Amino acid sequence: MSLLQGERAELADPEPSPPARPPLHARVPLTSAVLLTVVGALAAASLCIGAGEVGAAGVLDYLGGSDSARLHLVVGELRLPRTTTALLVGAALGIAGCLLQAVTRNPLAETGLLGVNAGASLGVVAGIAFLRVETGFGHLVWAFAGAVLASGLVLLISSGSGGSSPLRLVLAGSALGATFGGITSLIIVNSAQAYDGFRQWVLGSLAGIEGFGELRLLAPVLALGFVVALCVMRPLSALALGDDLARGLGHRPGVVRVVVALSVTLLTASAVALVGPISFLGLLAGFVARALAGPRLFAQIGLAGLIGAGVLTGADVLARVVSKPYEAPVAVIVALIGAPVLIGIVRSRRLGALGMTDSDAPSATGRKHVPADRQLVLRRGPFSLLVAHRPALAAVALAALLVTAVVFAAYAGQSDLDIPRTFRAIFGLGDHFDVLLVQQFRLGRIVAALTAGAALGLAGCLTQTLARNRLATPELLGVNDGATAAILVSVTLSGTFGAWWAGPLGALVAVLVVTLVAGGLGQRGYRVLVVGLAMSALASAATQVVLARRSLSSASSLYTWASGSLNGRSYDVAWPVLIGLAVLVPAALVVARHLNVLRFDDATAASLGVSPARVRLVCMLLAVALAGLAVGICGPVGFVALASPVIASRLAGPLKVPVLGSVLVGAALILLADTLGRTVFDGVEVPVGVVTTVLGGPFLLWVLLGRSSAARL
Repeated sequence: MSLLQGERAELADPEPSPPARPPLHARVPLTSAVLLTVVGALAAASLCIGAGEVGAAGVLDYLGGSDSARLHLVVGELRLPRTTTALLVGAALGIAGCLLQAVTRNPLAETGLLGVNAGASLGVVAGIAFLRVETGFGHLVWAFAGAVLASGLVLLISSGSGGSSPLRLVLAGSALGATFGGITSLIIVNSAQAYDGFRQWVLGSLAGIEGFGELRLLAPVLALGFVVALCVMRPLSALALGDDLARGLGHRPGVVRVVVALSVTLLTASAVALVGPISFLGLLAGFVARALAGPRLFAQIGLAGLIGAGVLTGADVLARVVSKPYEAPVAVIVALIGAPVLIGIVRSRRLGALGMTDSDAPSATGRKHVPADRQLVLRRGPFSLLVAHRPALAAVALAALLVTAVVFAAYAGQSDLDIPRTFRAIFGLGDHFDVLLVQQFRLGRIVAALTAGAALGLAGCLTQTLARNRLATPELLGVNDGATAAILVSVTLSGTFGAWWAGPLGALVAVLVVTLVAGGLGQRGYRVLVVGLAMSALASAATQVVLARRSLSSASSLYTWASGSLNGRSYDVAWPVLIGLAVLVPAALVVARHLNVLRFDDATAASLGVSPARVRLVCMLLAVALAGLAVGICGPVGFVALASPVIASRLAGPLKVPVLGSVLVGAALILLADTLGRTVFDGVEVPVGVVTTVLGGPFLLWVLLGRSSAARL
């Protein structure tokens, strides 16, 4: 058969092709109708289920105009306001999450990103601790005031010199949110009353809603937030094309971002004030809406509102029935519903169509030409060592700083030691009481601080270089939440505080689960990140429930550890980490050579003989092991893994991965923060994690407001 005859035969008898699926935009009306039906059914179930033994027949009688006092109380004063609040708050959080993801061009942005949740939490804690606020209405007022204050500061900072941008908005929200969170923890660890009220409010609940009084107060604010969201959709859609094209179409990108942030603030602040912080819902609703609607922003926002309303209403219904006669926290139910859905979507084959896959392109900020540093070659027979002047000088200066910090930490405290006596006591010389105080009580804690800080600094250096992002830390893989959960399990099983190995074991289990569920590390950075966020939401919600149901004294001590604390930690927990560092630091130094090449795109790295997938896997395992060991010592201390590589890189220069510098900076930061926490308040010890969090926010602001911050990130 000739070629032409073969072609004719193929044309005459073509193979049947599978029916093409309609495009996303063609399915949006049907999807909207289905979601409306589901939300309506959930609202009906919310009216019919609950305390009071009033079923569907009673609800129909009330809606038909029955004058029964019992039906009026159960349906009219309890269930109807609660259902209405769930629908409005869920829609507000869904729309706010979708707007925030669009304006930051980050599909993983969530409604706590503007510092709203942290500001609301600080407002509630301040009201409880300083003004003895105990009523739900008082919590509402203070939560709303704190949320608005936080968002206002974020907008002010992100719109300062240099103009507004998604990066500045994210950094400002993260920085102020961290600072407010640290101040909240500082108040809580010193006030049992504030913690007792806060641990119930932070779980989120609609159980306290009676009547339309509170909703009526915030309804105008919610309505204004919805209206602003509708008005900003068109310019926000233009902004997705890029700032230059948006300006060409007559829009002002800076003003659009400020207006969007205002809408998100109004919606989220009202929601948090009414039902408490339910941060995972905004992320879930916006992400699912993007998967269903594709790139059309109008459809995304509408579907996000429906999804948020349906999930919160359904979670509230389940909260009433899963643990009768009590109610489960609605935030836990939202996490249990949302995490599997989010994981299922991110594992689907449509992920690439959503723009959620990694590319092999280098960092968007590019790399500026950096002049070569002077270098010294040391030779000994067949061996040679290349030493760069600037990194070597930086390492010597950091080592001197670390020695000074050790002496100061051994000296600081409630004793009459002077610095010369302290220095002699470190080496076992001088008065017997001085040696006992320094070596047995203070040096053990100092060694624990040094090892934990070194491990965190090195773990942060590896993850930041691996992700090509200065904001990437080991916490993104669920290390902190996994370690915290493991410690709580060990406390529950043994009745005493967990051993040093419980934290690393929990961190390892969390990372293994995230990696297996995500389908491996590979090139799926976003997939691993989304699964990590989902697992963290589950673990965090479970942790809050455990703390809420323990006795006040037990919960307070566990909360102090969960904030990051070195109290009672000594040589017994430091030695395992020292052994781990003796193995892992040399391994990280070896891997660092390949990380320098991995700063370029994968094709360039492969052409230079480096296997990107293998280097990523080794670096990830090293970072997880180091971070898990550190959490096992001092709990989930924040910002050290973030700040250490940034500071070390600024000192040593950008030519090399600052492995050794990150180790030294991390050790110094933890030690100085612990010393400050021990001595700043007379008779009161501030956990080291609270100190680093309070100081970490201003550090992020320094990164944000400094010159060429975008290039550094």
